[in-house]
Amino acid sequence: MKQYLLAVQFDESAPPEPEEDVLAMMARTGKVTDEMKAAGAWVFVGGLEHSHASTVVRASSGGATTITDGPFAETKEQLGGFWVINAENLDEALTWAEKCSLACGQPIEVRPFDDGSRR
Repeated sequence: MKQYLLAVQFDESAPPEPEEDVLAMMARTGKVTDEMKAAGAWVFVGGLEHSHASTVVRASSGGATTITDGPFAETKEQLGGFWVINAENLDEALTWAEKCSLACGQPIEVRPFDDGSRR
């Protein structure tokens, strides 16, 4: 089994959703997570605060470290949350990603974890 990251791409420039829409989305994503657990695919799930709450640490080989507030990349689309799953192959991971995208109403980036086999 390979592990995949299903990353929720969130547009922070969009106006906030009404609370009832957010609660409905959370219920839908919760059902997908429960389905993953029942199938033995689920490893971890997490939602993230908006990028304004982030801090970036840049250490250089010369010994200087810079710490800045805000996101690493200045873009309206940011990582909003994620699932880590076990899947037999990319096709299985993409099937889960489709369910996740339908549940949360956002694009999902699917990325395999590096297992070191390419080195």
